[in-house]
Amino acid sequence: MSKITDYRKLLGVSKTTELQELKTIYRNLMKEWHPDKFQESDEKKHEAEEKSKQFIEAYNFLASVAPETIAKALPEYTETISASTIQDFSYTKTTLTLTFQDSSSYEYFDVPKALYIKLINSDSPGRFCRRHIYHEFVYRKVSRAVEV
Repeated sequence: MSKITDYRKLLGVSKTTELQELKTIYRNLMKEWHPDKFQESDEKKHEAEEKSKQFIEAYNFLASVAPETIAKALPEYTETISASTIQDFSYTKTTLTLTFQDSSSYEYFDVPKALYIKLINSDSPGRFCRRHIYHEFVYRKVSRAVEV
């Protein structure tokens, strides 16, 4: 299963959940599982710490790939993919990471391995990504471009 699906299942949200609703669900889960509520038992406190870490990671990830977040960052993303060339790329499980000349990096999720192999074998990775990657897969920005 994909990372997105796992995180949605952990927080109990659907694909159509909006960012504000996601935030409310996250806050309620954090109130319920906050480690300070479990002072009577070290075992329960440790379990709550682990759960809260999972919730934080899931919320931050889902917020970064939410349609509202992507729409807000679309002008910057469009500028990067049109004006900057691909400097490097890597593939782990089903996640493709592209690093651009402007030092920004984006992760694309659920990319099939066969498509990654085609990217490796392509003569022009930039052209290949414009046709098959950029607007086909859920993505998020991994690192910020360095401001000069």
